[in-house]
Amino acid sequence: MNLHIDREYLVKTLTELIRLNSINPQLVPDGPGEAAMAAYIADGLRHLHLEVMTHEPAPGRVSVVGRLKGQGGGRALMLNGHSDTVGIEGMPEPFAATIRHGKMYGRGAYDMKGSVAACMAAIKALVEAKAPFHGEVLLAAVADEEYFSLGTADVVSRYQIDGAIVTEPTEMDICRAHKGFVWLEVETHGRAAHGSRFEEGIDANMHMGRFLAELDKLEKDLRTRSPHPLVGPPSLHAALLNGGSGLSTYSASCKLKIERRTIPGETEVQVLNEVQTILERLTAADPTFNGTVKAFCTRAPFEVSAEAEIVRAVEKAATRVRGVPPRHIGQSFWMDSALFSAAGVETVVIGPSGAGAHADEEWVDLQSLVELAQILAEAALDYCR
Repeated sequence: MNLHIDREYLVKTLTELIRLNSINPQLVPDGPGEAAMAAYIADGLRHLHLEVMTHEPAPGRVSVVGRLKGQGGGRALMLNGHSDTVGIEGMPEPFAATIRHGKMYGRGAYDMKGSVAACMAAIKALVEAKAPFHGEVLLAAVADEEYFSLGTADVVSRYQIDGAIVTEPTEMDICRAHKGFVWLEVETHGRAAHGSRFEEGIDANMHMGRFLAELDKLEKDLRTRSPHPLVGPPSLHAALLNGGSGLSTYSASCKLKIERRTIPGETEVQVLNEVQTILERLTAADPTFNGTVKAFCTRAPFEVSAEAEIVRAVEKAATRVRGVPPRHIGQSFWMDSALFSAAGVETVVIGPSGAGAHADEEWVDLQSLVELAQILAEAALDYCR
């Protein structure tokens, strides 16, 4: 079947999306969020005769889901992209949507309004071709990916789907794995006393120093462990440190926030146990040492088999469209794909070429978006047959 991607429609759609300010208000206090962009996408999907639903995972934070129904009985596939962006500080023309040398510039062009426009163009191609398939294709343009992923977490709980394609930028490679993370807080507990009374005080800051020395050893050990074939070894860093209440006072408390990047197969329990072991060892060496650890945010790593049906469908489509098989890669950063995977949905990531995510200059290659839309449409037909 000849599925035609309307390049003019794709470029026009992306232009108008970039011109809509959808900065995440959790990142920039006066950011307007996704409501205007969600309204534009919903209207566009209705013009394509899709069933359209909107959801607010938090007040004013709007996700849009469009459903293209097939003949019934096949798989359900969701195309996923996010509507929110980071801030625009340092960008001279963040909403201009300027085109130069086949690239479109502007906040969100690459991360990831370009992918949302490609998803819409893929849906348009399926509708206009009256492509026969048995399942259904859903397009989810979600809120809040740049902060806490409220949008995808909400959508996953609402829809029964078999597969998902997350369209984060991958330079047209197939991403089959990415790292997760655990945010930890370690607190050492001392005893406040006047600085002149060493016999009464216990310095929580000094005790945190002992812990940091041991944490440095753990960090080095992590990077020598057998790496994951796609994402490499795990890692950690000591991100934020705060302790003490006055220059002439022994510190009663010192708090350290740690980010631990996890690879597929690692769990929050394992991460906590590694840190708890250090604390127990320090307590055994000095009974005055008192430290505790807790996890306050965890995002699981992601991995999908090369043999998964969704991976094979995307790989076949990408090979046909681009003439060469795509590379299989991993990413060091976290994506919404992990939320789909945790819900039992076989998931893969593929997205356009470009540069400048979260940077002062951001652009996306327009031809890669046309190819992405073609891949999405063909993979949908194959997967939902």
